[in-house]
Amino acid sequence: MTGTVVESPLLRMTRETATDWWNDSCDVGELASAVVRGATGATSNPSIVLEVMRKDRAYWGPRVRELAAATPTSSEVELAWTVVEEMAARGAAVLRPVFEAHGGRKGRLSVQVNPANHRDPARMVEQAVRLAAIAPNIQVKFPATAAGLAGTEEATALGVTTSATVSFTVPQALAAAEAVERGLRRREAAGGDTSAMSPVVVLMIGRLDDWMKALVERDGLSVDPAAPSWAGIAVFKRTYDIFRERGFRARLLAAAYRHPLHWTELVGGDIAMTITPAWQERFERSGIIAGPRIHVPVDPAILAELTDRIPDFGRAYEPGGLAPAEFDGYGATVRTLRAFTASYYDLLAAVRDIVSPDPEARMS
Repeated sequence: MTGTVVESPLLRMTRETATDWWNDSCDVGELASAVVRGATGATSNPSIVLEVMRKDRAYWGPRVRELAAATPTSSEVELAWTVVEEMAARGAAVLRPVFEAHGGRKGRLSVQVNPANHRDPARMVEQAVRLAAIAPNIQVKFPATAAGLAGTEEATALGVTTSATVSFTVPQALAAAEAVERGLRRREAAGGDTSAMSPVVVLMIGRLDDWMKALVERDGLSVDPAAPSWAGIAVFKRTYDIFRERGFRARLLAAAYRHPLHWTELVGGDIAMTITPAWQERFERSGIIAGPRIHVPVDPAILAELTDRIPDFGRAYEPGGLAPAEFDGYGATVRTLRAFTASYYDLLAAVRDIVSPDPEARMS
């Protein structure tokens, strides 16, 4: 008996709806497989780079040693960024056919500026220009903080396609989209071309859910256990409607997946989703056929539970819930910046361990 071939639900989603998905990794093997299943982009950050190095030690161990030997005066910081940039170039090459097929509107690899510089817009912009020069289909991530949004506007005006990351709330997403619009208008006023620029604004929906759950535990709140898992979805759906009303040119991207609703509830929107290889496999095996649900409202009872019982949800959900000066201190922002910065220093340590391995560790 001949077995039935089941079509990839992710590929079917991209064919039948306006929704795209990205590979939440820059590993070239995983990325090539994802492109076959319809992926039109990929993303990177210090923790992803470190994970790729660890998974593919056979390649990156010798390669880092080669780079160190070729540039004997390089610091571990310089070597680490050489690795980031080389990894980005390899991933961008996999996506280049997608980029060319869509006239630059899709097919980008997103690379994060140094998270340790998140308070310095000038240093972030300087690095963004360097990263954007790696390949024509590079996109550069800035945090949706006060300094990061200033950097987003400036880099956009210089022609860099940007991504606003470390973003969890409706106010942050709107401020990021407005920063992009200001940058695009400045570039156009100076005679620059913006037709192939494809900026995105990220909402890290799972990390907002994580923050809601942390608050429930920290403050001893009595909340329907299901409600916090809808926080990111509710914020994303509301933001999507506002983006369409205001005609922003930046596209929304959902990130930090924690459960299947983060996929199924957003299908149908003119958006992108960045999905880890592990979640891709779970979705592929699920048998779920994800139809359009972006315009299906979150249950009012769930919204009421979140709004009435978790005050910080209202700050995330209401367009005026946070002033720009409050973005940096929002709980999910602080937690994520700390995690990204820690991963960056872990990456530096991993490079150091390859170039100068601990002799005592070899003896054990």
